[in-house]
This record gives sequence, C-alpha cells and structure tokens, in this order.
Amino acid sequence: MKIKRWLLAAAAMLTLTPAVMAGSLGDGSKEHPLRVLMVPTDTGSNDITMDYAPVFNGITKHYGIHFDLKAGASYAAVVEGMCNDQTDIAWYGAVTFGQANEKCGVDLLAVDVLDGDASYYSGIFVAKDSGIKTIADLKGKSMAFGSPSSTSSFNFPVAMLIADGVDPVKDLKKIIIAGSHSASLAALAEGKVDAAAASYNSFGKAVSVGAIDAQRFGSLAKSQPIPNPPMAMNRGLSDEMKAKLRKAFSEIHTKIDPEMIRGYGGKKVDRYDTDFHVKKIFDALSKLSAVTDQVKAEMIDKAGQR
Repeated sequence: MKIKRWLLAAAAMLTLTPAVMAGSLGDGSKEHPLRVLMVPTDTGSNDITMDYAPVFNGITKHYGIHFDLKAGASYAAVVEGMCNDQTDIAWYGAVTFGQANEKCGVDLLAVDVLDGDASYYSGIFVAKDSGIKTIADLKGKSMAFGSPSSTSSFNFPVAMLIADGVDPVKDLKKIIIAGSHSASLAALAEGKVDAAAASYNSFGKAVSVGAIDAQRFGSLAKSQPIPNPPMAMNRGLSDEMKAKLRKAFSEIHTKIDPEMIRGYGGKKVDRYDTDFHVKKIFDALSKLSAVTDQVKAEMIDKAGQR
C-alpha cells in the first residue's frame, strides 16, 4: 500500500532545529557524528533524547560510533530531515516511517522488544460514568486527537471510528486537534471533550504522574497490535555503517545496565530487534486506508471551527 505524505499546515512546524541543518551525512566519528532525530512524543522524561541517551552513549563507548541526538520540531520535520539528508538515523512512529519510506526510502534499523513483544496499542478513552459504551455511542459527542501524523493518537483511532460506522467529520459534534497524546488526554480530564485518542503507553504515563484519574477514566476501545515505533537509517549510509549499527543495537543490552534500555514512551524494554521484518509495519499501515488526506484535512477544518 502506498502511504501518502501528510504535511502540517503551518510552515513553522517543518522547521528543524539548527543543530541538524548540516549538509552531508555523518560518518560516526567524533568530528562528524551520526545525527539522530526523534519525533516529539510523550516520553518517560521531559525530553525524549534523555530516554535514549544512555543507549546511544553506550554504543559510543563499546562500538566507537558517535551520535548527535535531537528532538524534531514536529512529526513532519523528522520526515523532512531524513529526506533532505539532514539526519542519519530517525526514530519514527509507524505512520511517519511509512511517509518517509514513500518520500525518499529508508532502511529499518530496529524496534524495541519487551517480554518478546514488539508491539503497542492505541486507544480511545472516556469517562467511566459518561454512558458511552461503544464507538457508535460517540456520534454527537466531542473528541480530542493528537498530531495528524501520530500513529496512535490520530491515525488508528480515526480508523477505528470509521470501521465502526462513525464519520469523524459528520458524526462528531466537536474535534480538538490537541497535538500530542498527553494534551489529548488532558482535554478529556478537564472536561473539554467526551473522548480522547492516545496510546495505552501514554494513558499509563498520564495515570502515573497524576494527570488523569484511572478511577474516573478508562478505555472505550483498543486497537490491534501496532509495531513499536521504529528506528530507521538514511539509505545513503554505507552498507558497512548500517551493518555496524545493526550489530550495536542488537547487542547493546548485553553491554550496559539493562535498566538503561528504553523504548517507546520511555518504558524499560529488554532489547532491540534488528531483524524485525519491515512487512509487519506495512501490514499495520494497510489498516489505515480509510484515513485519507481528505479525511485529515476535513477533520483539521472542523477543529478550526470550534
């Protein structure tokens, strides 16, 4: 399936941080480190680069590959960064991986694994006393979503609505494009909407930090398993460097403190799988065919009317 590129309307959101505006690809040396750009998503810390820094630092120590870690200004910026050769390694969601692959081609590096599982879940969350028992009950209700490029706070929840006969544009009374998982859940907690889209990881984090009360709010619907957000490599890197990176990520859990091996949402994971088959990502994306660019544009327009 062809995954169409989606760019956010505001040009400012496409702006990369100045530190990644270099020209040619890095070589992994101290003088020319591999530039790593990560989608700005909810993390275990306040900075996604802090979650992953121990892993990359460990690879530098044990394999001699140097990195420069940055968080992208937006999901779209991380796609553009790879395709404009402004980054060498990117951490994506499944949707942004598909967008980058369609636009310029990328090579899968690794996905994180916990207890033998390399997947996570998207959900639609509501107040337990709302009377909303099924997705169909969301007709005439309001709902918050994350970024339109987010796999689990937008694309899968929208696909779930459509699959159960709810047209997000015609049937929802109000739409809020909150921009992130945490902001979507915050809109629900503050009573601004009847439902919110987010990953289960983000809901769990919101509960753990007291941002949402698990006694009052819970899951209405859960997605199919989604491959964990993948790390990808610029296709311009040499085969030797790609092989070296795959070896490093496949072994790093044996080289550093296991507590430092982190994955999506900043959670502790067991290891990185560098043999994960990219077809599994595209199989998951094939479930999103109903979430077209037109649907996204109409939802953004509706959100702007509130």
